[in-house]
Amino acid sequence: MSAQNVPTNEPVRVPEPGTLMVDFSRDDRVGEFHRGAGAYWALRPVCGGTEWDASPKHVRPANRTERLSAETARANARSRGELL
Repeated sequence: MSAQNVPTNEPVRVPEPGTLMVDFSRDDRVGEFHRGAGAYWALRPVCGGTEWDASPKHVRPANRTERLSAETARANARSRGELL
């Protein structure tokens, strides 16, 4: 686990819907925050697919590089007709 993925004891703030987040309990998988669901947050895959639940203590905002990579993947999928 890298230093940026170490959970802290700071209060967790619920992000705005659509915010790109990294779930480091799933090999740094990037997803869009969809909604809070009790003790878990629902994240959606950037290029489509089934959303998943993640514990807020295992999620952090995506950094600039991760956001750029996810946005590029989404644009590529859209250009291939995989996304509307």
